[in-house]
Amino acid sequence: MPKVLNEDAIKQYKNDGYFSPVDIISVAQTEGLRTQLEAFESQQGHPIEGSQRTKAHLLFKWIDDLMRHPVLADAVEDLIGPDILCWNTAFWIKEAQTPTYVGWHQDLQYWGLDNDKLVSVWVALSPATAESGCMKVIPGSHKQLLPHAETYHDDNMLTRGQEITVVDDETRTVSMPLKPGQASFHNVKSAHGSGPNISDDRRIGISMHYMPTHTKQMLSRWDSAALVRGRDLYNNFVHTPIPTCDFDPEAVAFHKRASDTLREIVYKDAEQEHRPTL
Repeated sequence: MPKVLNEDAIKQYKNDGYFSPVDIISVAQTEGLRTQLEAFESQQGHPIEGSQRTKAHLLFKWIDDLMRHPVLADAVEDLIGPDILCWNTAFWIKEAQTPTYVGWHQDLQYWGLDNDKLVSVWVALSPATAESGCMKVIPGSHKQLLPHAETYHDDNMLTRGQEITVVDDETRTVSMPLKPGQASFHNVKSAHGSGPNISDDRRIGISMHYMPTHTKQMLSRWDSAALVRGRDLYNNFVHTPIPTCDFDPEAVAFHKRASDTLREIVYKDAEQEHRPTL
Protein backbone atom coordinates (compact mmCIF):
# COMPACT_ATOMS: atom_id res chain seq x y z
CA MET A 1 0.00 0.00 0.00
CA PRO A 2 1.44 3.43 -0.92
CA LYS A 3 2.71 5.59 1.94
CA VAL A 4 2.29 9.12 0.55
CA LEU A 5 1.21 9.01 -3.10
CA ASN A 6 -2.21 7.60 -3.90
CA GLU A 7 -2.84 5.11 -6.70
CA ASP A 8 -3.87 7.83 -9.15
CA ALA A 9 -0.65 9.76 -8.52
CA ILE A 10 1.46 6.64 -9.05
CA LYS A 11 -0.48 5.82 -12.23
CA GLN A 12 0.07 9.35 -13.57
CA TYR A 13 3.78 9.16 -12.79
CA LYS A 14 4.08 5.85 -14.66
CA ASN A 15 1.99 6.97 -17.64
CA ASP A 16 3.05 10.60 -17.99
CA GLY A 17 6.49 10.58 -16.31
CA TYR A 18 5.73 13.13 -13.60
CA PHE A 19 3.54 14.07 -10.65
CA SER A 20 3.18 17.40 -8.86
CA PRO A 21 2.73 18.95 -6.35
CA VAL A 22 3.42 17.05 -3.13
CA ASP A 23 3.53 18.81 0.25
CA ILE A 24 6.84 17.98 1.96
CA ILE A 25 7.49 20.58 4.68
CA SER A 26 5.60 23.58 6.05
CA VAL A 27 6.00 27.14 4.82
CA ALA A 28 7.58 28.07 8.17
CA GLN A 29 10.12 25.23 7.87
CA THR A 30 10.88 26.29 4.31
CA GLU A 31 11.45 29.89 5.37
CA GLY A 32 13.88 28.61 7.99
CA LEU A 33 15.89 26.69 5.37
CA ARG A 34 15.96 29.69 3.06
CA THR A 35 17.18 31.85 5.95
CA GLN A 36 20.04 29.40 6.59
CA LEU A 37 21.00 29.38 2.91
CA GLU A 38 20.97 33.15 2.54
CA ALA A 39 22.83 33.67 5.82
CA PHE A 40 25.61 31.46 4.44
CA GLU A 41 25.63 33.36 1.13
CA SER A 42 25.82 36.67 3.00
CA GLN A 43 28.69 35.36 5.12
CA GLN A 44 30.71 34.24 2.10
CA GLY A 45 29.89 37.41 0.19
CA HIS A 46 28.26 35.89 -2.90
CA PRO A 47 25.54 33.43 -3.94
CA ILE A 48 26.05 29.67 -4.11
CA GLU A 49 28.36 28.95 -7.04
CA GLY A 50 30.52 26.35 -8.76
CA SER A 51 30.99 23.05 -6.96
CA GLN A 52 28.82 24.28 -4.05
CA ARG A 53 25.81 23.68 -6.29
CA THR A 54 26.24 19.89 -6.52
CA LYS A 55 26.45 17.09 -3.97
CA ALA A 56 25.17 19.84 -1.69
CA HIS A 57 24.06 17.41 1.03
CA LEU A 58 27.75 16.93 1.84
CA LEU A 59 28.19 20.64 2.57
CA PHE A 60 24.91 21.53 4.28
CA LYS A 61 23.49 19.27 6.98
CA TRP A 62 20.04 20.73 6.45
CA ILE A 63 20.05 19.46 2.86
CA ASP A 64 21.08 15.99 4.03
CA ASP A 65 18.20 16.14 6.52
CA LEU A 66 15.76 17.28 3.81
CA MET A 67 16.98 14.54 1.47
CA ARG A 68 16.05 11.99 4.18
CA HIS A 69 12.77 13.63 5.23
CA PRO A 70 10.23 10.87 5.94
CA VAL A 71 7.50 12.29 3.69
CA LEU A 72 9.95 12.73 0.82
CA ALA A 73 11.52 9.30 1.28
CA ASP A 74 8.08 7.67 1.58
CA ALA A 75 6.95 9.25 -1.70
CA VAL A 76 10.11 8.07 -3.45
CA GLU A 77 9.61 4.58 -2.01
CA ASP A 78 6.10 4.57 -3.49
CA LEU A 79 7.73 4.98 -6.91
CA ILE A 80 10.95 2.93 -6.83
CA GLY A 81 10.80 0.65 -3.79
CA PRO A 82 12.33 0.58 -0.29
CA ASP A 83 16.07 0.42 -1.08
CA ILE A 84 16.99 3.97 -2.06
CA LEU A 85 20.18 5.83 -2.96
CA CYS A 86 20.42 9.55 -3.72
CA TRP A 87 22.98 10.21 -6.44
CA ASN A 88 23.05 13.99 -6.32
CA THR A 89 21.53 17.04 -4.68
CA ALA A 90 21.80 20.36 -6.47
CA PHE A 91 20.83 24.00 -6.08
CA TRP A 92 18.82 25.62 -8.89
CA ILE A 93 18.73 29.34 -8.15
CA LYS A 94 17.53 31.97 -10.61
CA GLU A 95 18.09 35.50 -9.40
CA ALA A 96 15.22 37.98 -9.78
CA GLN A 97 14.84 39.69 -13.14
CA THR A 98 17.50 37.63 -14.90
CA PRO A 99 17.56 35.80 -18.28
CA THR A 100 18.84 32.50 -16.84
CA TYR A 101 16.85 29.49 -18.03
CA VAL A 102 17.04 25.69 -18.16
CA GLY A 103 16.89 24.23 -21.65
CA TRP A 104 14.59 21.35 -22.52
CA HIS A 105 16.46 18.18 -21.58
CA GLN A 106 16.30 14.68 -20.12
CA ASP A 107 18.33 14.09 -16.95
CA LEU A 108 19.57 10.64 -17.93
CA GLN A 109 21.27 11.83 -21.12
CA TYR A 110 24.64 12.68 -19.52
CA TRP A 111 24.61 10.95 -16.13
CA GLY A 112 26.00 7.54 -17.08
CA LEU A 113 23.44 5.64 -15.00
CA ASP A 114 22.27 2.32 -16.37
CA ASN A 115 18.50 2.41 -15.90
CA ASP A 116 15.50 4.72 -16.08
CA LYS A 117 13.99 3.87 -12.69
CA LEU A 118 15.47 7.03 -11.19
CA VAL A 119 13.20 9.78 -9.92
CA SER A 120 14.18 13.45 -9.81
CA VAL A 121 12.58 15.49 -7.04
CA TRP A 122 12.54 19.29 -7.14
CA VAL A 123 11.84 21.02 -3.80
CA ALA A 124 10.87 24.71 -3.79
CA LEU A 125 12.36 27.05 -1.17
CA SER A 126 10.66 30.06 -2.77
CA PRO A 127 7.55 30.37 -4.95
CA ALA A 128 8.06 28.61 -8.29
CA THR A 129 5.54 30.29 -10.57
CA ALA A 130 5.18 30.90 -14.29
CA GLU A 131 6.60 34.38 -13.66
CA SER A 132 9.62 33.10 -11.71
CA GLY A 133 10.37 30.31 -14.20
CA CYS A 134 8.80 27.17 -12.79
CA MET A 135 9.53 23.79 -14.34
CA LYS A 136 7.61 22.57 -17.37
CA VAL A 137 7.40 18.95 -18.51
CA ILE A 138 6.26 17.09 -21.63
CA PRO A 139 3.90 14.27 -20.63
CA GLY A 140 4.91 10.87 -21.96
CA SER A 141 8.37 11.98 -23.06
CA HIS A 142 9.98 9.52 -20.62
CA LYS A 143 9.27 6.65 -22.98
CA GLN A 144 12.26 7.37 -25.23
CA LEU A 145 15.56 9.26 -25.22
CA LEU A 146 15.44 12.29 -27.50
CA PRO A 147 18.33 13.93 -29.42
CA HIS A 148 20.07 16.82 -27.64
CA ALA A 149 22.18 19.65 -29.07
CA GLU A 150 25.00 21.09 -26.96
CA THR A 151 24.77 24.88 -27.18
CA TYR A 152 26.92 26.00 -24.22
CA HIS A 153 24.68 29.06 -24.10
CA ASP A 154 25.74 31.47 -21.35
CA ASP A 155 22.21 31.77 -19.93
CA ASN A 156 21.45 28.03 -19.93
CA MET A 157 22.05 26.61 -16.42
CA LEU A 158 22.82 23.11 -17.75
CA THR A 159 26.41 21.87 -17.90
CA ARG A 160 26.64 21.75 -21.70
CA GLY A 161 23.77 24.12 -22.45
CA GLN A 162 22.07 21.01 -23.80
CA GLU A 163 18.68 21.35 -25.45
CA ILE A 164 16.35 18.80 -26.96
CA THR A 165 16.16 19.51 -30.68
CA VAL A 166 12.58 18.36 -31.28
CA VAL A 167 10.58 20.52 -28.82
CA ASP A 168 8.64 22.79 -31.16
CA ASP A 169 5.10 22.66 -29.77
CA GLU A 170 4.62 24.45 -26.43
CA THR A 171 0.99 23.31 -26.34
CA ARG A 172 2.23 19.84 -25.37
CA THR A 173 3.95 21.12 -22.22
CA VAL A 174 2.59 21.21 -18.66
CA SER A 175 3.74 23.71 -16.04
CA MET A 176 4.49 22.52 -12.51
CA PRO A 177 4.20 25.56 -10.20
CA LEU A 178 5.14 24.97 -6.58
CA LYS A 179 4.57 26.75 -3.30
CA PRO A 180 7.48 26.87 -0.83
CA GLY A 181 7.81 23.45 0.80
CA GLN A 182 6.21 21.56 -2.09
CA ALA A 183 7.98 19.19 -4.49
CA SER A 184 7.54 17.85 -7.99
CA PHE A 185 8.54 14.34 -9.07
CA HIS A 186 9.63 13.37 -12.58
CA ASN A 187 11.19 10.36 -14.25
CA VAL A 188 14.85 10.67 -15.18
CA LYS A 189 13.89 10.49 -18.88
CA SER A 190 11.07 13.05 -18.75
CA ALA A 191 11.77 16.08 -20.95
CA HIS A 192 11.63 19.23 -18.85
CA GLY A 193 12.92 22.78 -18.74
CA SER A 194 12.11 26.22 -17.37
CA GLY A 195 12.11 29.84 -18.48
CA PRO A 196 13.75 32.94 -17.01
CA ASN A 197 12.79 34.54 -13.71
CA ILE A 198 11.04 37.82 -14.44
CA SER A 199 9.67 38.15 -10.90
CA ASP A 200 11.07 40.36 -8.13
CA ASP A 201 12.14 37.43 -5.93
CA ARG A 202 14.79 34.74 -6.29
CA ARG A 203 13.55 31.38 -7.49
CA ILE A 204 15.28 28.86 -5.22
CA GLY A 205 14.99 25.11 -5.69
CA ILE A 206 16.91 22.00 -4.71
CA SER A 207 16.85 18.90 -6.88
CA MET A 208 17.40 15.45 -5.42
CA HIS A 209 17.97 12.44 -7.65
CA TYR A 210 16.96 9.11 -6.18
CA MET A 211 17.63 5.65 -7.60
CA PRO A 212 17.27 1.97 -6.72
CA THR A 213 20.36 0.46 -5.12
CA HIS A 214 20.89 -1.89 -8.10
CA THR A 215 21.80 1.10 -10.31
CA LYS A 216 25.28 1.13 -11.89
CA GLN A 217 27.51 3.99 -13.06
CA MET A 218 28.71 3.29 -16.61
CA LEU A 219 31.01 6.29 -17.21
CA SER A 220 33.26 6.12 -14.15
CA ARG A 221 34.89 3.37 -12.11
CA TRP A 222 34.23 5.38 -8.93
CA ASP A 223 31.09 7.24 -7.97
CA SER A 224 29.19 8.09 -4.80
CA ALA A 225 25.64 8.19 -3.51
CA ALA A 226 23.86 8.59 -0.19
CA LEU A 227 22.07 5.56 1.24
CA VAL A 228 18.74 7.14 2.14
CA ARG A 229 16.71 4.10 3.11
CA GLY A 230 16.80 0.32 3.15
CA ARG A 231 19.75 -1.92 2.28
CA ASP A 232 22.38 -1.71 -0.44
CA LEU A 233 23.27 -5.26 -1.42
CA TYR A 234 25.09 -4.17 -4.59
CA ASN A 235 27.71 -1.66 -3.40
CA ASN A 236 28.00 -0.05 -6.83
CA PHE A 237 28.48 3.37 -5.20
CA VAL A 238 30.57 4.54 -2.28
CA HIS A 239 28.17 5.82 0.37
CA THR A 240 28.54 9.49 1.21
CA PRO A 241 29.17 10.34 4.88
CA ILE A 242 26.34 11.91 6.88
CA PRO A 243 27.48 15.37 8.00
CA THR A 244 27.15 16.24 11.68
CA CYS A 245 27.03 19.99 10.92
CA ASP A 246 27.31 22.36 7.98
CA PHE A 247 30.76 22.03 6.42
CA ASP A 248 31.65 18.99 8.49
CA PRO A 249 35.38 18.44 7.72
CA GLU A 250 34.99 14.77 6.79
CA ALA A 251 32.04 15.49 4.50
CA VAL A 252 33.78 18.50 2.92
CA ALA A 253 36.84 16.38 2.10
CA PHE A 254 34.59 13.72 0.56
CA HIS A 255 32.70 16.41 -1.38
CA LYS A 256 35.84 17.38 -3.28
CA ARG A 257 36.25 13.96 -4.88
CA ALA A 258 32.50 13.41 -5.28
CA SER A 259 31.85 16.71 -7.04
CA ASP A 260 34.97 16.39 -9.21
CA THR A 261 33.83 12.92 -10.28
CA LEU A 262 30.35 14.19 -11.07
CA ARG A 263 31.78 16.90 -13.33
CA GLU A 264 34.00 14.37 -15.09
CA ILE A 265 30.92 12.24 -15.75
CA VAL A 266 28.65 14.98 -17.08
CA TYR A 267 31.43 16.42 -19.27
CA LYS A 268 32.53 13.03 -20.60
CA ASP A 269 33.67 13.39 -24.23
CA ALA A 270 32.92 17.14 -24.20
CA GLU A 271 35.23 19.39 -26.18
CA GLN A 272 38.20 20.44 -24.03
CA GLU A 273 37.48 24.16 -24.40
CA HIS A 274 34.11 23.68 -22.69
CA ARG A 275 35.29 21.55 -19.77
CA PRO A 276 35.54 23.27 -16.38
CA THR A 277 38.83 23.45 -14.52
CA LEU A 278 38.76 20.95 -11.66
